[in-house]
Amino acid sequence: MNFVDPKEIDIPCHGTKNRYKTILPNPLSRVCLRPKNVTNSLSTYINANYIRGYSGKEKAFIATQGPMINTVNDFWQMVWQEDSPVIVMITKLKEKNEKCVLYWPEKRGIYGKVEVLVINVNECDNYTIRNLVLKQGSHTQHVKHYWYTSWPDHKTPASAQPLLQLMLDVEEDRLASVGRGPVVVHCSAGIGRTGCFIATSIGCRQLREEGVVDALSIVCQLRVDRLFMVVAVPS
Repeated sequence: MNFVDPKEIDIPCHGTKNRYKTILPNPLSRVCLRPKNVTNSLSTYINANYIRGYSGKEKAFIATQGPMINTVNDFWQMVWQEDSPVIVMITKLKEKNEKCVLYWPEKRGIYGKVEVLVINVNECDNYTIRNLVLKQGSHTQHVKHYWYTSWPDHKTPASAQPLLQLMLDVEEDRLASVGRGPVVVHCSAGIGRTGCFIATSIGCRQLREEGVVDALSIVCQLRVDRLFMVVAVPS
């Protein structure tokens, strides 16, 4: 079964890379970074899970925690190795406490072996879109970063319309990126708002294709891939 062994909570090398010590990635669906050092297991660890999409499509999404100061390089390594075309960020940097560090540059930044360039920024009513170019050696990848800030922690959005528009925009980008990797979604813990966004995305697709939405089945599938998905905890 794809459930977290309680013993993993106390693994020292992993603990430094978990934002919340009880929110851990399910082992069978965990994203493993390609090791820079084959003798160092810490270099493969990131608190992130592959999430199945509509009709059980493998690796449709990656759900992850908000990057920490010591995991920013890991985050960009993951985006690069998975060839993810879209990042969806559903949290402010601070909501009473820190929820996520600022992990992208104003114009240009180098994170480990990945160079990140911000090509342009589009300020929409409820979210900000950044078009990024990632570089590693002579290779490049284009990534679109959505930052949605109108969803308060532990609460529901004041209006569903901006969230639905965000989902439509992300879905359009996904369809335009056939052959590329999963859409990366994160809040703070990577389970609450992240789970709701992914569940709603799957539900909208199911409604279009089948005319009905099986919310229970969707949430159960999500929780097999990542524990506590769609739960009102710090997210």
